[in-house]
Amino acid sequence: MMHQSETVIRILLVDDHQIFLTGLQLLIEKQPDMTVVGTAGNRTEALAMMQEQPDIVLLDLDLGNESGIDFLPQLITPEQPPRVIIVTGVPDPELHLRAVRLGAMGIVLKLDSAGVLVKAIRKVHAGEMWLNRPMVSTMMTELIHARAKKMDSEALKIAELTVREREVVTLLAEGMRNKQIGERLFISEKTVRHYLTSVFDKLGVADRLALMIYAFQHGLAKIPTGDPKSKRQKPHCERVEAELKASM
Repeated sequence: MMHQSETVIRILLVDDHQIFLTGLQLLIEKQPDMTVVGTAGNRTEALAMMQEQPDIVLLDLDLGNESGIDFLPQLITPEQPPRVIIVTGVPDPELHLRAVRLGAMGIVLKLDSAGVLVKAIRKVHAGEMWLNRPMVSTMMTELIHARAKKMDSEALKIAELTVREREVVTLLAEGMRNKQIGERLFISEKTVRHYLTSVFDKLGVADRLALMIYAFQHGLAKIPTGDPKSKRQKPHCERVEAELKASM
């Protein structure tokens, strides 16, 4: 029995088979924490029913002459996005993966038990993903490759820096101002500014602090520990460490 304070999960069903829809609705209505706010058999009906503001949309991929995946992004509106679970009889891992990339948070096959579907609804409503093990493995591999690709992209940016530009970055990361950097490298402040402008452009950073954080994150400089006896260095170290932690 539901208490008044407990949340009832509002569910929209999208499938073009009326018998399946009826069975699904009966299953869901038996759950004390779930209710069906509407049913739809195609894109037009599904988008119209979004005015009911469902928490969960159970979406079939095969809707006769339409594919649920084609309007999946339209269901996930930024204003009040529902969480979409694909409930399908199509055993196509690539299609399932595409649906997840487009925003679906779960995949349940029509061959799965009713208990699996009910559990998936509760898990997804709580903010979790509901995917089988092979798909989780594929998603993790994609994330690793995406991370590696991003790292390769940053490595290419860094490779564009000249030796002098890297020296300027290192000294800036130590807390030196333009005048001090110029004195250390025997160049003018104007030339230092020129180098910094070039570095900002090559690395895609906006200012000195962003450049310092980038330098520490990508090994262009070591995070300064600061000399306890130095009043100039310590505040600089504390600020950089705080900003670096905030950016992670």
